[in-house]
Amino acid sequence: MIRVTVSYPNEPGKKFDWSYYTKTHGPLLHRHLDSRGLVRIEIDKGISAPDPNAPAPFVAVCHLIFNTVGEVHEAFKAVGRPVMGDIPNYTDIKPTIQISEMVT
Repeated sequence: MIRVTVSYPNEPGKKFDWSYYTKTHGPLLHRHLDSRGLVRIEIDKGISAPDPNAPAPFVAVCHLIFNTVGEVHEAFKAVGRPVMGDIPNYTDIKPTIQISEMVT
């Protein structure tokens, strides 16, 4: 299995609209990616760092699960523009994206 991790660093003064992200961007991802190999989406909402008095290092981390890396690349070649183009609608944070093979 392949995991595409999209991480949004917790930066002071930046916005992240959780309502838009969950009610609009999530369905947009499914609409564009389900037929291109997306197995599931998992979303983490940062609540704390290991030090309970420190903020979480990430506001949000989204995991897009696919069966193969080829599916990932083909999907984003086909629909990367509308998917990535939606980001400014919910945040001004530049995400970090990593594609990984799930080992366990």
